[in-house]
Amino acid sequence: MLDKLKTKIIDFRNVRNWEQFHSPKNIAEGICIESAELLENFLWKTNEESRSLSDDEIHDAGEEIADIAIYLLLLSHDLGLDFEEIISLKLAKNAEKYPIEKCRGNAKKYTDL
Repeated sequence: MLDKLKTKIIDFRNVRNWEQFHSPKNIAEGICIESAELLENFLWKTNEESRSLSDDEIHDAGEEIADIAIYLLLLSHDLGLDFEEIISLKLAKNAEKYPIEKCRGNAKKYTDL
Protein backbone atom coordinates (compact mmCIF):
# COMPACT_ATOMS: atom_id res chain seq x y z
CA MET A 1 0.00 0.00 0.00
CA LEU A 2 2.75 2.44 0.92
CA ASP A 3 4.57 1.75 -2.35
CA LYS A 4 1.44 2.61 -4.36
CA LEU A 5 0.99 5.80 -2.38
CA LYS A 6 4.64 6.77 -2.85
CA THR A 7 4.30 6.14 -6.61
CA LYS A 8 1.23 8.39 -6.75
CA ILE A 9 3.10 11.15 -4.91
CA ILE A 10 6.18 10.90 -7.12
CA ASP A 11 4.03 10.85 -10.27
CA PHE A 12 2.10 13.90 -9.03
CA ARG A 13 5.39 15.73 -8.52
CA ASN A 14 7.03 14.61 -11.74
CA VAL A 15 4.21 15.49 -14.16
CA ARG A 16 4.36 19.02 -12.74
CA ASN A 17 8.16 19.15 -13.15
CA TRP A 18 8.58 19.99 -9.46
CA GLU A 19 11.46 17.63 -8.77
CA GLN A 20 13.83 20.47 -9.70
CA PHE A 21 12.62 22.35 -6.60
CA HIS A 22 12.67 19.35 -4.27
CA SER A 23 16.21 19.19 -2.99
CA PRO A 24 16.54 17.28 0.28
CA LYS A 25 17.12 20.61 2.04
CA ASN A 26 13.95 22.13 0.61
CA ILE A 27 11.84 19.09 1.44
CA ALA A 28 13.22 19.05 5.02
CA GLU A 29 12.31 22.74 5.32
CA GLY A 30 8.85 21.93 4.00
CA ILE A 31 8.44 19.26 6.70
CA CYS A 32 9.27 21.84 9.37
CA ILE A 33 6.91 24.41 7.92
CA GLU A 34 4.03 21.95 7.58
CA SER A 35 4.72 20.69 11.13
CA ALA A 36 4.36 24.25 12.38
CA GLU A 37 1.08 24.54 10.48
CA LEU A 38 -0.10 21.34 12.18
CA LEU A 39 0.90 22.75 15.55
CA GLU A 40 -1.10 25.89 14.84
CA ASN A 41 -4.26 23.76 15.06
CA PHE A 42 -3.49 23.20 18.75
CA LEU A 43 -2.31 26.69 19.69
CA TRP A 44 -3.83 27.94 22.95
CA LYS A 45 -5.71 24.70 23.56
CA THR A 46 -5.39 22.77 26.78
CA ASN A 47 -4.37 19.12 26.66
CA GLU A 48 -8.02 18.17 27.12
CA GLU A 49 -9.21 20.52 24.37
CA SER A 50 -6.62 19.04 22.03
CA ARG A 51 -8.25 15.64 22.57
CA SER A 52 -11.72 16.86 21.64
CA LEU A 53 -11.34 18.82 18.42
CA SER A 54 -14.31 19.78 16.27
CA ASP A 55 -14.82 18.04 12.94
CA ASP A 56 -13.43 21.09 11.13
CA GLU A 57 -10.35 21.18 13.36
CA ILE A 58 -9.75 17.47 12.78
CA HIS A 59 -10.09 18.01 9.04
CA ASP A 60 -7.59 20.89 9.14
CA ALA A 61 -5.13 18.81 11.20
CA GLY A 62 -5.55 15.97 8.71
CA GLU A 63 -4.62 18.27 5.84
CA GLU A 64 -1.36 19.19 7.57
CA ILE A 65 -0.61 15.58 8.52
CA ALA A 66 -1.06 14.64 4.85
CA ASP A 67 1.36 17.39 3.76
CA ILE A 68 3.96 16.16 6.25
CA ALA A 69 3.52 12.55 5.18
CA ILE A 70 3.89 13.49 1.50
CA TYR A 71 7.13 15.31 2.20
CA LEU A 72 8.43 12.44 4.35
CA LEU A 73 7.75 9.91 1.62
CA LEU A 74 9.37 12.13 -1.01
CA LEU A 75 12.43 12.75 1.12
CA SER A 76 12.93 9.10 1.97
CA HIS A 77 12.56 8.21 -1.73
CA ASP A 78 14.99 10.90 -2.86
CA LEU A 79 17.56 9.78 -0.28
CA GLY A 80 17.18 6.15 -1.32
CA LEU A 81 15.69 5.09 2.01
CA ASP A 82 13.02 2.43 2.43
CA PHE A 83 10.38 4.23 4.51
CA GLU A 84 8.99 1.11 6.16
CA GLU A 85 12.45 -0.27 6.88
CA ILE A 86 13.77 2.88 8.54
CA ILE A 87 10.67 3.07 10.73
CA SER A 88 10.98 -0.58 11.72
CA LEU A 89 14.66 -0.12 12.56
CA LYS A 90 13.91 2.99 14.62
CA LEU A 91 11.14 1.20 16.53
CA ALA A 92 13.54 -1.64 17.33
CA LYS A 93 16.15 0.86 18.53
CA ASN A 94 13.56 2.66 20.66
CA ALA A 95 12.44 -0.65 22.17
CA GLU A 96 16.00 -1.17 23.42
CA LYS A 97 16.26 2.38 24.77
CA TYR A 98 12.82 2.23 26.38
CA PRO A 99 12.27 -1.23 27.89
CA ILE A 100 8.68 -1.69 29.01
CA GLU A 101 9.60 -2.56 32.58
CA LYS A 102 11.45 0.76 32.99
CA CYS A 103 9.31 3.18 31.03
CA ARG A 104 5.69 2.03 31.17
CA GLY A 105 3.60 5.03 32.22
CA ASN A 106 6.72 7.18 32.50
CA ALA A 107 7.55 10.17 30.27
CA LYS A 108 11.23 10.37 31.22
CA LYS A 109 13.93 10.33 28.56
CA TYR A 110 15.77 7.02 28.27
CA THR A 111 18.89 8.56 29.85
CA ASP A 112 16.87 9.31 33.00
CA LEU A 113 15.18 5.92 33.44
